Amino acid sequence: MHTYADSLVDILVDLPSSEPLQQAEPAPFPEHDDCFAVRQAARHLSQLYERHLSAAGLTPTQFSILGALGAAAVGQGGEASVTMAQLSRTMVMERTTLVRALRPLLRGALVEDRAQASDCRRRRLALTQAGRARLTEANVHWRAAQDEFERRFGPRRAAWLRRELLRITRAV
Repeated sequence: MHTYADSLVDILVDLPSSEPLQQAEPAPFPEHDDCFAVRQAARHLSQLYERHLSAAGLTPTQFSILGALGAAAVGQGGEASVTMAQLSRTMVMERTTLVRALRPLLRGALVEDRAQASDCRRRRLALTQAGRARLTEANVHWRAAQDEFERRFGPRRAAWLRRELLRITRAV
């Protein structure tokens, strides 16, 4: 019985010897894997921030969402809202992932969903008064996480790392 694997072997055996097969070298794991290093560092850093922000009842992602909505409000004079698409781009998150992260914030009345009168399918999100209060409370815990990281890693190295990571988000 001639199988698919046998056919593949026949093809490989019949290749001209002047064209050797190119085999990818295995990546030296993990020392030279940029993605692994960044993701591992992100997980460690997220755990540090989770530990602190949990005192305010927020995850780091929820804190970032509230912060992004708060920044939009400040930038637009106080009572601003942003579309899901705008928030998705700001957070660099797929829309479905963003929706999952928003659910507890909407349920907790920290964020409100304002449908546009002209197009009720277009969702606009804004911080509520309770959301602003929670963000203010969470900022204390975020500051403690930030201070702990800078104490462990060094303030100058932390600032350099932050600049480099933000530069990566713009370059890649």
